[in-house]
Amino acid sequence: MQQYTPNQQNLQAMLSNLNIAGLKTKIIFTLVMIMIFRLCAQLPLFGIDGQNLANLAATNNLIGFLDMFSGGAIGNVSIIALGIGPYITASIIMQLLAVVIPHLEQLQKEEGEAGRRKISQYTRMFTIVIAAIQALVFVVYLLKTSRSAIMPDVNLVAFAIGSIVILTAGSALTMWMAELMTERGIGNGASMLIFCGIISKIPFYAEKTVMLIQEDTSLQLGLLLLLLIFFATMVFIVIMQEAARKVIIVNPRRQVGNKVYGGTNTFIPFKLNPGGVMPIIFAIAILLFPTTILELFGNANISNDVLRNIIVGLSNFLRPSEITYNIIYFLLIFGLTFFYASIIPNLQPKEIATNLKKYGSSIPGIKPGKPTAEALDKILSKTTFIGALGLATIALIPSISCNITGITTLQGIGATSLIIMVGVALDFINQVRTNLLPKNYESFLKQ
Repeated sequence: MQQYTPNQQNLQAMLSNLNIAGLKTKIIFTLVMIMIFRLCAQLPLFGIDGQNLANLAATNNLIGFLDMFSGGAIGNVSIIALGIGPYITASIIMQLLAVVIPHLEQLQKEEGEAGRRKISQYTRMFTIVIAAIQALVFVVYLLKTSRSAIMPDVNLVAFAIGSIVILTAGSALTMWMAELMTERGIGNGASMLIFCGIISKIPFYAEKTVMLIQEDTSLQLGLLLLLLIFFATMVFIVIMQEAARKVIIVNPRRQVGNKVYGGTNTFIPFKLNPGGVMPIIFAIAILLFPTTILELFGNANISNDVLRNIIVGLSNFLRPSEITYNIIYFLLIFGLTFFYASIIPNLQPKEIATNLKKYGSSIPGIKPGKPTAEALDKILSKTTFIGALGLATIALIPSISCNITGITTLQGIGATSLIIMVGVALDFINQVRTNLLPKNYESFLKQ
């Protein structure tokens, strides 16, 4: 009989756990979709001359910021240059409309899965509309600023029309991949694609930083300090993502025959940051829309001096390096954290209080019904306030630190990227644990 070492036994146990609940299949499917996404990000639009293409990300700060989240797709002028942005924007708008339009609110809350499917269909159609508009803006910007990147024998009208169609289709393809990853893979598909885009740009930023340090060796201490700040930021992000206020729930005892069930205390966890990385992603999507439009008009030949000065002033006002941009960014994250907490189904105080009263459970010292709902609402408001303030503050620290230390080459990997990377990684780990729960229960029952 073959004997296995402890390491071999642990490896076999890990491999067997991967087969539980199709976990291995989900991970493989996620990796395949990521590979397809990365391949599409390297395929340029028809008519683009790769040799004459000046990397847009290197010549424009806004394009460089967008390029980080697309994993180089915009800088390469690829068929999926719009990335997952239109889908995220459409999701934000639909969630906002669901709050103010009674019909959408009814679909979301009262019609169950069928209503959510209808809202998803509306979101997909809205994504196509937004993608077409963004494709038009991107092509016009490309024609005005990077004409040399287009092959000289290409008809510009045909190039513009074809590019708009291809970019819109590429956005629809990205949306489809994201939804498939969410349904059949591990983690949130949209967040995973953004995560992969950020990871793919790290070598580029590392190379730029090395070149900067070689040119000015006095920045070595600043780089060390900045890396320590990044590490501390990641630690605080993990704390923010995992911290929760536990509300004790007393469950009544029930006797069925000779057996007594219940009577044990449980708890409801109210997370400090219930929205995870979504407030960050939403805030970026909201800020980028006016910034992109202003960038387009800023490169246009506007004869009116007053209008041109207004556009230039607004562009400077919303430039990522300006303090005004950071203030708006802070306020957006703070507000969107509250908004996201208010629309999560399992964080509705009235529904929680109704369910507790229905099953005879209660919070110690608080009467069931309306008093319980009011108490839960206060707890949720306090925890969300702390989480929103912490998340918005953390989002600004690394970017400010880059300016103070002089290591401006790492501004692309600021708190926004760190929060998304850490948040998506934690979500991935939590979903893997969730898929492994059946294996743990099976082992428990066999004992």
